[in-house]
Amino acid sequence: MWRILQQIVRTGIVTEPTPQVVDADGAAVQRLHRDILDILGHALTIRVVDAGSCNGCELEINALHNPYYNIEGLGIKFVASPRHADMLLVTGPVSRHMEEALRRTYDATPEPKLVIALGDCGCSGGIFGESYASRGKVANVIPVDATVPGCPPPPIDILRGILGAVKQRQAKPRAG
Repeated sequence: MWRILQQIVRTGIVTEPTPQVVDADGAAVQRLHRDILDILGHALTIRVVDAGSCNGCELEINALHNPYYNIEGLGIKFVASPRHADMLLVTGPVSRHMEEALRRTYDATPEPKLVIALGDCGCSGGIFGESYASRGKVANVIPVDATVPGCPPPPIDILRGILGAVKQRQAKPRAG
């Protein structure tokens, strides 16, 4: 036991340092909260689709639920069914076995729908690209309204991407 404790003391902390907080008072998050609530005026429901990711993006999406980002406080909710969703948040390069499932999810989402490709893999295919096992970026399978690059993108960028897609949709004239 003593030998293990001595080794721990000799080795020290081997994890990476805590990231520096650029926006310590949370002003950027508060601005995004205000903008989203002003634009939406009602709840936004999102269906997350993992089309073949490494789950790095999903970890960052889960971080949106913590008290700092408070996505539920904005009226943004994640739903289990695409039939209840306003937006699809798609992560990962689209693997061949998920291609049909992604198309069906897209088709099941009611109009007007938004699609965001999340992470480098969703935006460009990432390190996987296109191959016998991968269709590459999400836009190769379904129409994409916005992209949020990063490997994985931080939660604040995901919020900005959601806001950007909503603003873009609101700026477009409605067909009718």
